[in-house]
Amino acid sequence: MTGRERILTTIKHQEPDRVPFDLGSTPVTGIHHIAYRKLRKALGLPQKEPTIWHMMQQLAWVDDDVHEALKTDTKGARPKAPSSWRLEFTEDAGYVYYTDEWGIIRRRQKEGGYYFDLYSSPLADAETIADVERFPFPDPVEDARFEGLRDFAEKVRNEGRAFVLGGISAGMLEMGLWLRGFENFFCDLRENRALAEAICDKILELKMRYWEKALSLLGDLVDVVQEGDDYGGQQGLLISPQIWREVFKPRLRQLFSHIKRCAPHVFIFFHSCGSIYEIIPDLIEVGVDILNPVQVAAANMDTKRLKREFGDCLTFWGGGVDTQKVLPRGTPEQVREEVKRRIEDLAPGGGFVFATVHNIQADVPPENILAMWEAVQEFGRYR
Repeated sequence: MTGRERILTTIKHQEPDRVPFDLGSTPVTGIHHIAYRKLRKALGLPQKEPTIWHMMQQLAWVDDDVHEALKTDTKGARPKAPSSWRLEFTEDAGYVYYTDEWGIIRRRQKEGGYYFDLYSSPLADAETIADVERFPFPDPVEDARFEGLRDFAEKVRNEGRAFVLGGISAGMLEMGLWLRGFENFFCDLRENRALAEAICDKILELKMRYWEKALSLLGDLVDVVQEGDDYGGQQGLLISPQIWREVFKPRLRQLFSHIKRCAPHVFIFFHSCGSIYEIIPDLIEVGVDILNPVQVAAANMDTKRLKREFGDCLTFWGGGVDTQKVLPRGTPEQVREEVKRRIEDLAPGGGFVFATVHNIQADVPPENILAMWEAVQEFGRYR
């Protein structure tokens, strides 16, 4: 089977020849550039300076030779930045800073900093819906965003891999937290609902406009569309189920219905970290086909239970190995046993794409990545 056939077969809840494997097709199944450098060396590949394709998370673009060495089944891409924005860095004694296209300022520690964290929120002082309406949101459909995407998607199709197309931004909750600041937006959801919903509606509008154009340009080459929002923490949801169902659920339904109208054949991949067990039935109801990252160390996210209760409706793209403890700090044998267990839980009947729980972080030793991959090859065979 080709990689694309393998991915589409498992999403349709049938068993392919082996469990499909993903590294780097999305910004939530990627690898930090520090770990990537070490992985290339461990694979015996030429050393090169990684291309950082996700600045905030410092993710490395996975090169073709790594895809070939690891027999990946999928590749992906995201829209480019608008032509009106340029990535520029400033620094002081302790930090490096940049401002993204949304006006959000992020910073990374010079010494020992792995990521660019939120530093300043451009709508922190907003008080009214008019303040939101006046804000200079980026253009989601500028032609520059789509340059080269069709050529890349055709390349992926010719390689026999599935193509995943990413969205214009993070989800409505995350964007609200970043644009307003965490404390402000959480309080807005309780005390200033109109302001919170105005931000959500603007993000929804931009997403819908983006997907309409993106899928009109290259929808015939897209197998999976990737969206997401982070609703869960380690022990439960970040907001009450009631607020989530009032604010976010209907807007997700509107977004996913719009995507399906634009391209009925695509599958919707939705990322949400943490313990989200309580709202998984709701996500299925609004149109999610694929759940990621399946954070197995969070409360109520046991893979055997998830497969039993939701495996007939959802494909699990992730959950292949715990990245909080096992992958960075376990032995290769512990990694191997973890992978074996997750495959046994999630793979029967299809509906499973192997990926780590979110991105491979900077502190993961290459021998553990290779132990993970070798275990997938050994235990991921259906026949």
